Amino acid sequence: MSAPMINVTLPDGTVLEVPPDSSIGDVAAAIGPGLAKAAVAGQIDGETVDLGTKLSGDAAVRILTERDDDALAVLRHSAAHVLATAVRELRPGAGIGFGPAIDDGFYYDFDVPEPFTPADLEIFEAKMADVAKANHPFERRVVSLEEARALFADDPLKLERLEEFSEDEVITVYQDGPFLDLCRGPHVPSTGSLKHFKLLSGAGAYWRGDEKRQMLQRIYGTAFFKKSQLTEHLERLEEAKKRDHRVLGRELDLFSTDPRIGPGLILWHPKGAIIRNEVERFEQELILRHGYDLVYTPHVMNERIFEISGHLENFKDGMFGALDVEGVAYRPKPMNCPGHIAIYQSQQRSYRDLPIRMAEFGTCYRYERSGVLHGMLRVRGFTQDDAHIFCTPDQVPGEIERLLDLVDEILTAFGYPYAISLATKPEEKALGTDEQWDTAVQTLADTLESRGVEFEYDKGGGAFYGPKLDFKLIDAIGREWQGPTVQLDFNLPDRFDLEYVGEDNERHRPVMIHRVLVGSMERFVGGLIEHYAGAFPIWLAPEQVRVLPISEHFLDSASDFVDQLKAVGIRAVLADRETLSYRIRDAEMHKVPYMAVIGEREAEAGTVAVRKRGAGKKQEVIDRAEFVQQVQGEIESRTLD
Repeated sequence: MSAPMINVTLPDGTVLEVPPDSSIGDVAAAIGPGLAKAAVAGQIDGETVDLGTKLSGDAAVRILTERDDDALAVLRHSAAHVLATAVRELRPGAGIGFGPAIDDGFYYDFDVPEPFTPADLEIFEAKMADVAKANHPFERRVVSLEEARALFADDPLKLERLEEFSEDEVITVYQDGPFLDLCRGPHVPSTGSLKHFKLLSGAGAYWRGDEKRQMLQRIYGTAFFKKSQLTEHLERLEEAKKRDHRVLGRELDLFSTDPRIGPGLILWHPKGAIIRNEVERFEQELILRHGYDLVYTPHVMNERIFEISGHLENFKDGMFGALDVEGVAYRPKPMNCPGHIAIYQSQQRSYRDLPIRMAEFGTCYRYERSGVLHGMLRVRGFTQDDAHIFCTPDQVPGEIERLLDLVDEILTAFGYPYAISLATKPEEKALGTDEQWDTAVQTLADTLESRGVEFEYDKGGGAFYGPKLDFKLIDAIGREWQGPTVQLDFNLPDRFDLEYVGEDNERHRPVMIHRVLVGSMERFVGGLIEHYAGAFPIWLAPEQVRVLPISEHFLDSASDFVDQLKAVGIRAVLADRETLSYRIRDAEMHKVPYMAVIGEREAEAGTVAVRKRGAGKKQEVIDRAEFVQQVQGEIESRTLD
């Protein structure tokens, strides 16, 4: 008696019958020869697999082609293996670490005596082309733990990884030509699928991310299905280099770090401090209008409060070590919520008091590994625009709606489009019951859906104490940045035994909503530098007008005009040294929004010759009072032009 046919449900709902033991490739062929030729990989019940993967029973199947986003990760993972194949052929003794696909590309880690050079990367890239041209099939094998140890007997990194497997665990290896790797897959059918790729850079990376282990050499690269996509990506990377906030921060004198102070700790220079202050001032005006009260809490706190909050249990590795204060352990705060909870508990609260909205520009400290520190974007000390809302369960939907309006208002002011994701319960280190999490997630989803707001789920991406809404900012060149977050929390109110007296005179548990609008001030300003490429809109610009007398004969007139500008709060600077052409170039290099040139005609007529940033040599002669009024209007309206 023959085995029953397998029912395959396709994405459009069509059910296809295929013989038992059919592969994903067989399913593609059954649908049509064109799809079989274009297929890159497949999905069985949502899990991405190789084309050679066999069906074990009825399943929902999707065939992936180069038009599917999920296929790109498969191509890039395969590109990492092609890179390792090339390196191993040229450097036979190289130890092999991990080689995953990542956002925008892939990397592979190698254990070698000396760091790779840019010239090495060019040689490896050329060898990768040879490996791709050879069109080696990616062959998957299931092996026992004993077999795997024998296969990788000469590679201590792989042997260490194998120690984490149990005897009955499924272990798979992949081979392409001469290269064999311990890998779960999936991969494209053969190395010939890799046509458009580029090795980008090399960097040091500790084995398994542990700074106590050996330093490996990581090679980053990217790959695409189409040459036009690769070209566009490389052009975007070049543009990103021009916008690098670390370079611009130095050129524009905005911030620095100092090894004597410590890595990941930002020194705000006067010009950078102006930008930060303008952001904080704008946000403060905004949140006060939205019903918040400002509070301040200490930078260090008794360790006991972090035991109650769960931070020591779930976030200890991200906290700085304890300080001994008269025999009591204190820690720099990693976040502001425990202090706000203490303020809430400082007196009895009634339902009439709620919602209570506390906001703080509070400096926090987190222990980030030195290898991940990156300018202003990843730091150890940062100021966070934290706020916490204490409300009744019935008030939650209204508060979430209010927050959606607030987020939209602040991001629009900076010119950021954005996307929203709803992050759900993490698999590990989550406080609270499944019922609490389900209720919280559903509340957030219902509120978004009732407003017709588009969002996607981020499975397992929630904080340890509750689900959250993440707002991803999209910058001027299409990159995503971490933006505002809104976190719904039923757990900390339980852990701290928070209460309010209800209308029934009984004690009830409030709901706590955590939110940040810009998040870390350091990361947000670093992102703004790159978003604007250092050319800040006039309301944020550290220097708004630079006044340039043509010669020293008109210095008094220029100085008077600077005083006129400063008198109404415009940040103006008098530039009277060096030649005029040098001063103009310097103003352009520092991306000053306006240059106001004063010569004989302007001094006599009470006018200025105005050059606007980005307008080249074009200038307009305008009455000084009119120019002042124009600049004031642009600042007050926070124009983005």
